[in-house]
Amino acid sequence: MAYFYILHSISLDKYYVGHTEQLPEERLQKHLSNHKGFTSISKDWVVVYSEVFDTKEEAYRRERQVKAWKSKRKIVQLIQNGM
Repeated sequence: MAYFYILHSISLDKYYVGHTEQLPEERLQKHLSNHKGFTSISKDWVVVYSEVFDTKEEAYRRERQVKAWKSKRKIVQLIQNGM
């Protein structure tokens, strides 16, 4: 199993889109740890959305699809509607 997930930081008012083979809540711990990368600039990330896939490739495909939107509004709609 693999997961597509979206994190949100209230302080930054930003979303992070990713995929993982871990549960999204487990992967969140890496984002909150001391590391280099986009999510290291804030420590208030929370999982706001996730989808389950059979393979990592499918989850990655979904991540690329959502990132291609380049639209915060569409991401918010996805979260609200659970599409």
